[in-house]
Amino acid sequence: MQQPVIVVGAGLSGLATALGVAVRGGRAVVLESSDLVGGAAAYSGGQVWVGANHVEERDGIEDSLDLTEAYVRDLTADHPHLLDEQAMHRWIRTAPEAMRYWEDIDAIRWEIIPELADYHSEAAGALGVGRYLTNAVIDGSTLGAWRQRLRVSPNFPVGMTYAEMHIKGRRSSLAQNEEEDEIAAHAGVPAFGKTDVDAHRVDGADPLTFGTGVVASFLARLLREPGVEIRLSTRVTELLTDDDGAVVGVHAESPDGDVDLHGPVVLATSTYDWNPTLVEEFLGLGPEDFSSLAPTSLQGDGISMARKIGADIARVPATRVPIVPGWNSRSETGVSNGPEYALPHCLMVDRSGRRFCDDSYWVTIVRGALNPEDRHLPFFLIWDEQHHRKYGLGLTPPGGEYPEEFVKKSHDLVSLGTQLGVDGEELARTVAEFNVHAARGEDPAFGRGSVPFVLRFAGDPSHEPSPVLGPLTEAPFYGTRLKFVGTGIGSSGLRADGEGHVLNASGDVIPGLFAVGSVAALTTTGSGYNSGFALSRGLTVAYLIAWELAPAH
Repeated sequence: MQQPVIVVGAGLSGLATALGVAVRGGRAVVLESSDLVGGAAAYSGGQVWVGANHVEERDGIEDSLDLTEAYVRDLTADHPHLLDEQAMHRWIRTAPEAMRYWEDIDAIRWEIIPELADYHSEAAGALGVGRYLTNAVIDGSTLGAWRQRLRVSPNFPVGMTYAEMHIKGRRSSLAQNEEEDEIAAHAGVPAFGKTDVDAHRVDGADPLTFGTGVVASFLARLLREPGVEIRLSTRVTELLTDDDGAVVGVHAESPDGDVDLHGPVVLATSTYDWNPTLVEEFLGLGPEDFSSLAPTSLQGDGISMARKIGADIARVPATRVPIVPGWNSRSETGVSNGPEYALPHCLMVDRSGRRFCDDSYWVTIVRGALNPEDRHLPFFLIWDEQHHRKYGLGLTPPGGEYPEEFVKKSHDLVSLGTQLGVDGEELARTVAEFNVHAARGEDPAFGRGSVPFVLRFAGDPSHEPSPVLGPLTEAPFYGTRLKFVGTGIGSSGLRADGEGHVLNASGDVIPGLFAVGSVAALTTTGSGYNSGFALSRGLTVAYLIAWELAPAH
């Protein structure tokens, strides 16, 4: 009997790889270190970015592979040496075919996310709508007993659709309806609270959307394949090699004892968010400045194991990694993130009390704060009572009590600065200058409010004259120290080619070893990133690996 394909990790890319193998007549064993499936993708927004996709064509939206390539190239123009040309071309040209395939085999039913523009609207080839795909609503009951083994995002209002969330504005959609101690007790329950979910349930159904829904759709289809076995709570600790250095299997630990499995190995372990050593190596950030929104199972296992057998590592500068600003909280992971920093009546400063970037857009925040020649760490979020009353923060609902161990409060900005360790006099001057322009919906200093993606996805659509700008004029004033939080997309990782083969330091393929998803460095897009790149590449490479490893019908 043919050896099974061993997939290490039960996130979206791992599940898709196993599904592709099984549909083509092969066998797959999925080994997951935690007791839940879904990985970082289940915690995400479920955005899959694909240029010139078949859903655009179906909906009459004009796009092309040439425009898609122009856009990706523009994003990485400042670091062209980081771009793997072969991998980029393979992804761009195969992604539309792969997404059509996944739909054709009933793994997913794609929809275009409405009115969502490419991140970088100023870039060549940018499109106003059409490239962001996500799953149509899936009923969780289709998973049967596996529903209880599915990760549910604490970061998005699972049960809502993007269309509904855009109408309300994201923070309104995430508004809390439970006390903080109740929320903290619901590990794995979406952080927006039961009431919002129930408002979008129909006849007792269990609608799953965003990344949770995308994973659920692939999982539901995978469960129909007899050639796939999923083993939870099974951690792979070693890659087995033969005398020639080829990978021939894995050593794994499970509650039933250690076991060796033999067959080609596909690493789908995602990135390094909860490995402090790798975080320091790749991002230069310590625990006081970094945490993660991703599942704690992301320990960098695939990167570490492959390194031990000679796999090469590709590094992307920290200023180009999709990490986002967040704050300490009483959440399950100890940190929260949301659009609050992009909403009116707030701004960011460094210890000097000055702003340093467009503080509504995570891309410019990362580049500004982590600029190797002029770092702005630590950095802080400052807001007023208007923001508090209308938006809240993380697990704190609008008008609610902030955790005093994390949020400082004062009736004047000077003393607030003192509490935070910020120059209070300069903070007061910064806010006064900001207020003059924010009241008019302008930010001549840094262009806050100039990014269409942020205006649509993160701002308050009911606030005028700008969804992201409003003066800080109403006491008391509040502040908290920010930290960067990972999203399960570390950018740096194993060097792999466009087919998913892991490479050694000489650039040669390590036989028998593949990498899919964020365990592989994002050299496919170089230093550029756009929401949805990671899931798109993951599903595309999963498709390619399945075709290579499974026999044809």
